Amino acid sequence: MELFADLNQIIQGYLPADKIELVKRAFVIARDAHEGQFRSSGEPYITHPVAVASILAQMHLDHEAVMAALLHDVIEDTPYTEAQLSAEFGSSVAEIVDGVSKLDKLKFRTRQEAQVENFRKMILAMTRDIRVVLIKLADRTHNMRTLGALRPDKRRRIAKETLEIYCPLAHRLGIEHIKNELEDLSFKAMYPHRYDVLKKLVEVARNNRQDLIECISNEIKVRLENAGIFARVWGREKHLYKIYQKMRAKDQEFHSIMDIYAFRIIVKTVDDCYRSLGQIHNLYKPRPGRVKDYIAVPKANGYQSLQTSMIGPHGVPVEAHIQTEDMEKVAEMGVTAYWGGKENGKNDSTTAQVRAQRWLQNLVEIQQSVGNSFEFIENVKSEFFPKEIFVFTPKGRIVELPKGATAVDFAYAVHSDIGNTCVGVTVEHKPYPLFKALESGQTVHIITEPNAHPEASWLNFVVTARAKTRIRHYLKQRCAIDAIKLGKTELNSALQPHSLEALSPQQIQSALEELKLSSLDELLREIGLGNLLAPVIVHQLMGEQIEIDVDGNSQNHNNTLMISPALMANTQFAQCCHPIPGDPIIGCSTPNNGLVIHHCQCANLKNARQLAQAKWEEGQSAINFDAELQVEILNEQSALPSLMMAITASEGGIQNIWTEELESSLLLVILQVSVKDLKHLENVLHRIKGITGVVSVKRNINAQ
Repeated sequence: MELFADLNQIIQGYLPADKIELVKRAFVIARDAHEGQFRSSGEPYITHPVAVASILAQMHLDHEAVMAALLHDVIEDTPYTEAQLSAEFGSSVAEIVDGVSKLDKLKFRTRQEAQVENFRKMILAMTRDIRVVLIKLADRTHNMRTLGALRPDKRRRIAKETLEIYCPLAHRLGIEHIKNELEDLSFKAMYPHRYDVLKKLVEVARNNRQDLIECISNEIKVRLENAGIFARVWGREKHLYKIYQKMRAKDQEFHSIMDIYAFRIIVKTVDDCYRSLGQIHNLYKPRPGRVKDYIAVPKANGYQSLQTSMIGPHGVPVEAHIQTEDMEKVAEMGVTAYWGGKENGKNDSTTAQVRAQRWLQNLVEIQQSVGNSFEFIENVKSEFFPKEIFVFTPKGRIVELPKGATAVDFAYAVHSDIGNTCVGVTVEHKPYPLFKALESGQTVHIITEPNAHPEASWLNFVVTARAKTRIRHYLKQRCAIDAIKLGKTELNSALQPHSLEALSPQQIQSALEELKLSSLDELLREIGLGNLLAPVIVHQLMGEQIEIDVDGNSQNHNNTLMISPALMANTQFAQCCHPIPGDPIIGCSTPNNGLVIHHCQCANLKNARQLAQAKWEEGQSAINFDAELQVEILNEQSALPSLMMAITASEGGIQNIWTEELESSLLLVILQVSVKDLKHLENVLHRIKGITGVVSVKRNINAQ
C-alpha cells in the first residue's frame, strides 16, 4: 500500500471515511489487475493510474471520479470487463471507465480513423458524464510529465496532439492550471532548445527586477486600502508557452520582467472590482482600448474578471486582472470549482459549469445531425477555441458567437426555427448582408418568413457547428429533390460537350461503386448539397484518373478548373504546401472545406481521392500568397537583419519567422514570405542567395 500513501493523504482531507474505503478497494483491484505490467520508464504500471487519481483528488473531485481514475485502464489493458466493474463498484464508475477507454479491440482501416473514433467516443461519453474528460485530461497530464522515456519523434507527435486537442479542451472547460501545464510540457517536448533558452531568460528577468514587481504591488495595495478596499495583490508569472506565443504573434524579443508578469487583484465583491479599476486608473495611466470587462460578459468557459493594461513606473507596461475570490477559483479550476457543493443532491452550479453544460448539450445536437465521425470531430474542434464576439437581440439578450460569425450563425444560435426561416437581417436598424461577419456590440434583428428555408449556399459562409449541422440536416431531410435537380444541372454543365443521358450504365455503376453510393439520385444529391464536386465526378464517370508525373504535372487536361484572379480571394489554398500562381496545381475536394488547391507535388495528395485538374488563369491577383522558405545561414549577429533587408528589397513581405540553432555555427531560419506569384518568389530567392553567409535556401512545399 506504499504507492497508495500520497493519494490517501490527499483524500483524507476532504472525503468521508466510508468513501475512502471504496477508493482503497479500487486501488487494490487496479494494482492486482495491472500486476506484471510496466511503463516505458520501467516503473510498475500502477504508478500511472495512482498519479492520475492524485491529480483529480487535488481538484477535490468526488470518490467515484477518483475510483474511475484508478481503474481507467483496466478494461483496455487487462482481462477485467465493464460488467465486473459494474458489479464491484456500480454502473456509474463502470460507465466512466468505459468512456475513457480506447477502442483498441475494434478493427479500423487506418490509424486516423481509430483516433477519430476514439475521440468521438470520449466526447459523447463526456456529454453523459463530464468526469470522463476530467480523467482523460489528468491521464494526458501525467503522460506528458513522463514523456522522457519515449523516442523524440513519439514525444513530438504526442505533444502536437496535446496542443491541438487536450489544451483547447481544458481551456474550454476553464481548467486553466491543467491547460497551462499541458502547454508548457508540449512546448518543451516540441521545441526543447527554445524552451530552455526562454526559461533561462525568465529566470534572469525574475531575479533582476523583483524589486519593481514588489514596488508596483505595494503601490496598488496602498491605493486600494486608502479607498477602503481590502485586496490581495501580487504579480503572477505567466507560463512559458504563453510568453512564447506572445513573442511569435508580435514578432518581438524578450525584453523585461514585465513580459512575464500580470498583477492579480483579488477583492471581496463585484462592486469592489469596479471601484478598484477606477483607483488603479488614477494611479497609472490606462492604455486606450485595453480595458476588458469579462464580469458583465463572461468568456465562453465561465471566466470572469476586469482586465486592464496601463503605463506604470519608468514607462513599463502594467497588466492587471481584478476578480472576486469566487471568480479567481473558477478562473483556475473551471468546471471543477466548488465540485464538493454538488454532493448529496446540492447543485449550486458555477457559471463555468452552466456554460459547460450548454456546450455539451450543443455537442449532442451536433452528433444527432452529422453523417459520420469525421464530420462530427471537425465540427467539435471548431467549437473548442473560438475567439468570441458578443452581439445583442433587439430585446437586449447577449448572444455569444465565434469571431467571423454571420447573421445566419446568429439566427441559428437564437433558435433553429429562426435560422431555417431567415430571409434577411438588419443590424443597428440598417440592412446587412447575411454573409457578412458580425462585430461585437451590434444589435441584430433577423427577418423571417414562414415558408422560407435554408439555402445550400449558406454552408459557404457560416462558421458555427450548430448552423452547419442544422442547415445540412434540413437539406438532407427536406430538400432532397431540389438537391438532385441542382446536382443534375451542375453535372451536365461539367460534362459538356457530353450529357448525363449519353453515359452508359457501366460508367455510372463504376463511379457509384468507387464512391460507395447506392444510386444515381444519391450521387446527384451529394453534388447538389456541395459534398461532391461535379468536375471531379466527371473524371470518374469518364473513366479518367488524375495522374501526376515525376515533375508534379497532372496528365489529364479535360474539365480543368480555372483559378481566375477575380476568384482567388474566395478560393481556399492549402496551408501544407502553399501553392502560388505559376505552380502546377491540383484541386482536392474535402467533405467540410469544399475545394482546396494544392501544389501538385504536395505529399498530402498521395491518399486523396477527390482530385480535379486545376490551372491558373493569366492576370494579376489582388491578393498576395504565402510561401515557406528554409534558409541555413551562418549564425552571426547580422544574419537576420540581412535576410529581412533582402526580402524587403525584393518587395516581399514577412508573415512569420522561426529560428533554431544548428551544429557547426549554423542558424536554421524558417520564413513565411508573401509574394505575388512564382516569378516574384524566384526574385526573392535570388536576393537571399546573394547574402554573405547563406549556405542553402529552398522552398518548402511538403513534397512527396
